[in-house]
Amino acid sequence: MESGLILSSAGLILILCITSVVYYYIWWKPKRLEKYLRLAGIKGSSYKLMYGDMEEIKKLTAEAWSKPMPLNHSIAPRVNPFWYRMAQKYGKISLSWHERSPQLLVADPVLVKSIFTERDGSLRKPPLNPLVDLLTLGLSTLEGDHWAKRRKLITPAFHLEKIQGMVPAFLTSCCNLVERWNSIWVGSDGRFELDIAPEMQNLSSDVIARAAFGSSFEEAETIFELQKEQAVLVLEAFLSLYLPGLRFLPTKKNRRRYEIDRKIKTKLKEMILSKETKAKKGNPDDDLLSLMIQCQKQSDNEMTIDDIMEECKLFYFAGQETTATWLTWTMIVLCMHPNWQDKAREEVIQVFGKRTPDVKALNHLKIVSMILQEVLRLYTPVPTQSRYTLKRTRLGDMEIPAGVKLVLPLMLLHHDPEYWGEDVEEFKPERFSEGVSKAAKDHDQVAFFPFGWGPRFCLGQNFAMVEAKLALSMILQNFSFQLSPSYTHAPHTVITLQPQYGAPLILHRI
Repeated sequence: MESGLILSSAGLILILCITSVVYYYIWWKPKRLEKYLRLAGIKGSSYKLMYGDMEEIKKLTAEAWSKPMPLNHSIAPRVNPFWYRMAQKYGKISLSWHERSPQLLVADPVLVKSIFTERDGSLRKPPLNPLVDLLTLGLSTLEGDHWAKRRKLITPAFHLEKIQGMVPAFLTSCCNLVERWNSIWVGSDGRFELDIAPEMQNLSSDVIARAAFGSSFEEAETIFELQKEQAVLVLEAFLSLYLPGLRFLPTKKNRRRYEIDRKIKTKLKEMILSKETKAKKGNPDDDLLSLMIQCQKQSDNEMTIDDIMEECKLFYFAGQETTATWLTWTMIVLCMHPNWQDKAREEVIQVFGKRTPDVKALNHLKIVSMILQEVLRLYTPVPTQSRYTLKRTRLGDMEIPAGVKLVLPLMLLHHDPEYWGEDVEEFKPERFSEGVSKAAKDHDQVAFFPFGWGPRFCLGQNFAMVEAKLALSMILQNFSFQLSPSYTHAPHTVITLQPQYGAPLILHRI
């Protein structure tokens, strides 16, 4: 009798403990953080049990993406409907909720710059659904000393002189693109229609395959297709409610996620071992992967083969996706503004004539550079970035507690008339005539962050810029282009900014 009473009491205590822990995590802690942030003067939405604003985000996104938009550049309400509404309703610093975690929208460029340049260890990339890590665990996800050591090790591989050494590979990919388009043109009436979104994806994939990994697109196609599928699965996981342990359940999608990860790593390991064999025989390649392997050999075991594979996954995805979407939107925008397409072509012909572009003369392409920067502003490839407070953090005149996600809406900043003027939604490449630092309305104000800022700026920036200039120059040398009547203007985000219904253009051979 007594033992039964003890067991009953123990069971009751256990139930109370579990109930208390659940209550703490799903209600008391979020409400305590909400109260703290309200006292700091921050407006925004109230916490809703478990899901926070997730359902509202899904609803607004579905509504925005259900119909196309007019042919203009006012794309922020469609691309980032939730963050756009939060900024309009509550201001540039506003509170919302991702499940049980508070999110602070920070749409002030001074604060964004201070977040990007933080060095005291109080901020980090936010913790994510562990399934998201399957896309990549490369440099972009590392923190602290681990990040600093890895960044120092691989930075030499991205120096401009190294990138310039890869230009022959860039040009091979661009020449193949032009030849393929010319083969389509043969037999037509001098014009043909083409969806250039997948064309730019293939071009960027081929550039990375050749310049970064020393192989052709056909050899690397499996990895690109697998990474593309993984990105969709990762985005779905990110937008879903995650409970600890769900990643271990053998659901159909979980099994596919892990299967993709295994296949990608197998292919990458084969490539790495092949490079190592060539290096041992005294015949090393000079592509990016070979340079990273050299960095790994010099790292005193601070970098492993698995680390290299994760960096490859990151570069395959980030490098291929961002440059492809950048070039896609550049061609679409130049169709919308044919006068700037003519100006760019005239400059390219003046600098290069009809000969193959060379890297030394790329700096003479002022108009092309201005156009590419203005497209980056209007059609930012990665519309938002984020950070997470590890400890109590000073942000301007606010004190933010630990455990808060800081959402940095780069697209909203790039479309804010306060920093760019009332003509903010107009395509005006001349904004960048004096460079990036003087592009915003207030020349002392930095409000342009397409590649991030501070110590964590994108290492692939030079790679992307050289590739974009070369590709656009060769396209302008050989073709003029206009929007197809079937083109539907519908920018939306699948990790990067993409045309929802493709990008059909009509090309004319010059």
